Amino acid sequence: MNESIIEKIAHRRPLLYHFTRTANLASITRSDQLLSARELAPLAPAERRTNPVEVVRDSGADRAILNPHLRIADSMLAEGVSQEEFRRWLNRHIFFWPTAKDCRQMLEVYRRREPSGRFCVLALDTRLLLAAHYAAVRLTKYDSGSSPRFPHRCSYRKSPEMFLPLDRFGSSTRTDTPVSVAEIKEVLVDGQATGVAQLLRAVYADADEELPADWNHMRRSLADL
Repeated sequence: MNESIIEKIAHRRPLLYHFTRTANLASITRSDQLLSARELAPLAPAERRTNPVEVVRDSGADRAILNPHLRIADSMLAEGVSQEEFRRWLNRHIFFWPTAKDCRQMLEVYRRREPSGRFCVLALDTRLLLAAHYAAVRLTKYDSGSSPRFPHRCSYRKSPEMFLPLDRFGSSTRTDTPVSVAEIKEVLVDGQATGVAQLLRAVYADADEELPADWNHMRRSLADL
């Protein structure tokens, strides 16, 4: 583990922000972990989710809602990369935003699409999260799941190669991966992120949302994000 890489990122981005639905909080607190879509639904096909999908696990004791995929133009994919392959790659990961501004923009997008949706944001300690999941962390320079409005104007193409392993940060020569902390658009963890209770620093939610009792002291208003 390269502690200097962790320190470099954490110094500039002390918190990482995870966008989720309040309906998922019960599952997160019970398991004390965040799970990727593939972990939650390993047998699901690699078809595009056009609407939120509820996943029921452990004989109905555990439920989670998966967000829909945006429609990505075929022209945004690198040569030889299919829509299915790229969706499978996205489904493998848990996504974190390195700034509150980036996360707030995502929140606003979902609020426009789902006016009655109930959402919240978890702010987690960057240094501890990166150290605990070092080998599973990936970094991106671009919003990997986005659907650019003008694909022909984009200087990159989406592929699994745009996900940079944390250990290679600062040494990659690829132009579609971040070379500085300011260029990091997403921080991802492959599979699962464990020990959420120890990593959590704030929970942004509407005032009428019920939070786990142990999290109440970390409550912040979504308007403050």
